[in-house]
Amino acid sequence: MPHPFLAPALRRLALLALALFITGCASTFQLDNEVRSFSSLPAVPANAAYRFERLPSQQNAQQDQVEAWADPALFRAGLKRDDAAPRYSVQVAARVQRILSPWADPWDGWGGGFGVGVFSGPGPHGVSLFARMEQPWYRREASVILRELATQKVVYESHAVSDGPWTDNAAVIPAMFDAALQGFPAAPQGVRRVNIQVPAR
Repeated sequence: MPHPFLAPALRRLALLALALFITGCASTFQLDNEVRSFSSLPAVPANAAYRFERLPSQQNAQQDQVEAWADPALFRAGLKRDDAAPRYSVQVAARVQRILSPWADPWDGWGGGFGVGVFSGPGPHGVSLFARMEQPWYRREASVILRELATQKVVYESHAVSDGPWTDNAAVIPAMFDAALQGFPAAPQGVRRVNIQVPAR
């Protein structure tokens, strides 16, 4: 009979192997997002030209990449970038944080990952070997704020939050901007679930 601490760990390892196998075979994966939007626009404006706006803390090359990820989603929503004659400014942000996996072993004193204990020998002369495989897990946030330049009024705000094992920011974050802009500008008020199919790379 397996050791009582060993059996749950082995089950988690089997689930992880199955998830990795399915991910490797699939051409797409489903990205679940929790989205919260606020809008005062009844429809896409006739002149929906925009330019990007940055906070002082966003004056860097990393923000260049975030804006490049957001631009296609803004275009699909009906907005067009025009730095020379914009009607709106758009402020976008993305944040990635590594967190404890929900599959983490609760018996692992190191605070996460998968553990398999192999115990040999009785008493103080016993040997304990601990092989540990850690599954990465990430929490991501993406936000879009649309401001009317003539009045400086925020007319659309949306935030998407997602977590999962996906490591490819270049695939996940653009999909999160699509989720944040789904239904633009007449998105439902309050929190909703938005699922986006993302091509596996």
